[in-house]
Amino acid sequence: MSYTLNEMTVSQFHKGLNEDHFTTTELVQYYLDRIEALDPKISAVICINPDALDEAARLDQYYKEHGLIGPLHGIPILVKDNFETKDLETTAGSLSLKGFIPEKDALLVDKIKNAGGIVIAKANLHEFAIWGETISSVLGQTLNPYDLTRTPGGSSGGTGAGIAADFAIIGLGTDTINSVRSPASANNLVGIRPTLGLLSRSGIVPYSYTQDTAGPITRTVVDAVIALQVMRGADEADPVTLIQNDHEMGNFISSLKPEGLMNKRIGVLNALFGKSDIHQSTNSAVRNAIENMKEAGAIIIELDTQLDTDWLVKEVSVHLHDFKDHLNHYLKSLPSYMSYHTMAEIYESDLIHPGVKSNIEQAMALSTETQAYKERLMRQDVEREKLTALFSEHALDAVIYPHQKQLVCKAGSSQLERNGVLGSITGYPSICMPAGFSEPDVDAPIGVPIGMEILGLPFTEEKLIEIAFGYESKYGVRKAPVLG
Repeated sequence: MSYTLNEMTVSQFHKGLNEDHFTTTELVQYYLDRIEALDPKISAVICINPDALDEAARLDQYYKEHGLIGPLHGIPILVKDNFETKDLETTAGSLSLKGFIPEKDALLVDKIKNAGGIVIAKANLHEFAIWGETISSVLGQTLNPYDLTRTPGGSSGGTGAGIAADFAIIGLGTDTINSVRSPASANNLVGIRPTLGLLSRSGIVPYSYTQDTAGPITRTVVDAVIALQVMRGADEADPVTLIQNDHEMGNFISSLKPEGLMNKRIGVLNALFGKSDIHQSTNSAVRNAIENMKEAGAIIIELDTQLDTDWLVKEVSVHLHDFKDHLNHYLKSLPSYMSYHTMAEIYESDLIHPGVKSNIEQAMALSTETQAYKERLMRQDVEREKLTALFSEHALDAVIYPHQKQLVCKAGSSQLERNGVLGSITGYPSICMPAGFSEPDVDAPIGVPIGMEILGLPFTEEKLIEIAFGYESKYGVRKAPVLG
């Protein structure tokens, strides 16, 4: 096997390390050089970890004496800047939080480091993770490496663009409505939104504790699963994670089966496909992927269940209702040297991007203490019951649909017709993975990436991983962007 550091995977790196083809220090330097050369084109990185090379050298020495320190030994990680990182600034993309340097890592970052991972950089996000174009007062607009006139999705778009541009092997994002899966779809990547409660949220700047979760963003299913396996686990500081103690789940790595599609019953949610000319490229890519699944042994069931994801965002999701109360709870815990400890103070500071002002204004008028909020929570219960009944009626292992009905939007526009809210308001797990590309054009030399979403019932990650890996093993459509 010949080795190149380009688009390295976890297993390839560890194999090459074992065979003395390269060191962790060389890998980290490769990524630092790529960021320096290419990030000016896409603006994905907020800050570099100045200790990354020192950490790499320490791991190289450890490897010489003991072997791998853990499953992520020497693996560079690109971390969304709403995860607290010890000795590195954490801003959530907002100038109002500049200067905040946490004394400890978010629990998931700590787990990644203990497994041998190296935080190489912090990534841009849509400010406070509140929408999907990845624009912030700290760094401005991140661009899509496949089409520099488009956004990279969001809110974890800096992570998505950076992983697509090969700035690290694994990325960490968060997802409240679409925010791990949107950049996965827009950047030809794999993104996992796990069952709500599988991963801790401790040390992550909140948007909505009702719907927030973290998740990996990677170039392959295998790397996403390795990261998910490392990060999973209950956290006493995050009570929603304690629910997983009632569920028996094996090691996710064992679900990486090349024949994972065989005999899987997969429902196609036809209501989540668009019906206009603007939807043609997305529909074609996802329908082709579904035909491939059938060819690989899956049993495809067409479903005509009525679903309106725009209505789910506007009338069922509680993201904006939670935002003020949950962010205020977090801000009050910040050190006294920080200037702002409420959303209202941040708004008055004017240290926010103009594009998020309307979201914050709307959130400041809402609360978790209203009857309207309670009604939304009841609607979420109804939607969970309906979806669970659909799975039962058709004996489904998963359902599938385009993550976004149309291509990711141009910079300066807003995302439209994203379907990720189905997983977010139910808390059910889903994996977004590459389905294909639009036709190439002058702005998109190999086309704009298109993602498909595969959703299951709670704590059925193992089935979803089998489906995703089974598809990737036979029909993987990963292509690197053309960045020069």
